[in-house]
Amino acid sequence: MSPIIEIPVHLPKLLTLFRTVVPKLTSDKHKGQYGRIGVVGGCLEYTGAPYFTAISSMKVGADLSHVFCVAKAATVIKSYSPDLIVHPVLDSFDAVENIMPWLERLHVIVIGPGLGRDPIILETASKLLEHCLKVQKPVVIDADGLFLLNENMDLICGKRNVILTPNAMEFRRLFGDDKIAAAQKISHLGDGVVVLEKGLYDRIHIPLKNEIYSMPNGGSGRRCGGQGDLLSGSLAIFFHWSLQSNQPNPAYLAACASSYLVKKLNSAAFKKYGRSLLASDLLNEIHTVFRADFENTDL
Repeated sequence: MSPIIEIPVHLPKLLTLFRTVVPKLTSDKHKGQYGRIGVVGGCLEYTGAPYFTAISSMKVGADLSHVFCVAKAATVIKSYSPDLIVHPVLDSFDAVENIMPWLERLHVIVIGPGLGRDPIILETASKLLEHCLKVQKPVVIDADGLFLLNENMDLICGKRNVILTPNAMEFRRLFGDDKIAAAQKISHLGDGVVVLEKGLYDRIHIPLKNEIYSMPNGGSGRRCGGQGDLLSGSLAIFFHWSLQSNQPNPAYLAACASSYLVKKLNSAAFKKYGRSLLASDLLNEIHTVFRADFENTDL
């Protein structure tokens, strides 16, 4: 195995590239052309996670965002926002058959936010993931979606257009504590999978090349729940835009963009709210931060 190379991301160059990927808002587009995102997750205990994922994708610029959740979570998630399309089907006996037609219409699927650990729900999510991988539907796997991979990493090995977003604990469960052993496991994923390891310094792992791109420090010391969900939602729409603009490394670019955005959102919100900062406060900063750092200057 070749040595692992850790490379600091060059932000000015990256920000310039981000701006070329973000589509201009024009009057000749129709609803859905700027992005249609699907979120598979949401159980009775965890309704906030799929909401934050879905709504953040729309706040960043997706036109439509669908949430596929269990029946008892649907009304709660709908009450958070009328902007989301919520399907109460994840725990139905024919869940896969109900969801499958919708997957064809969506650009990127996020699997995991608020999914929970119910074995039946996990089995349904696994079948949906397998279908997405089979048809090369771009997928972001987060939170309890990563739990599916703990005993079945082969499911994604060699597949295309897959991004994993583990936090520190999830990363250890997937790849272990030993850095060399972890790098070997990651290298077996293939060149179609990218791992965004969340932490003080987010790190983007590129399998096969044994390259790790480290994002700069950012944000604040406030680590309230929900920020990872904002990352997976923004990542999904950045992923679609990067693929749509035919970038040579779309998953890498999308991972960098979402990492940078969420750190900036945290920093902006922390200046206003300090210790009382919540994930919902970050949502309110998306417009200002996005316009300053991502929007085309000639828009």
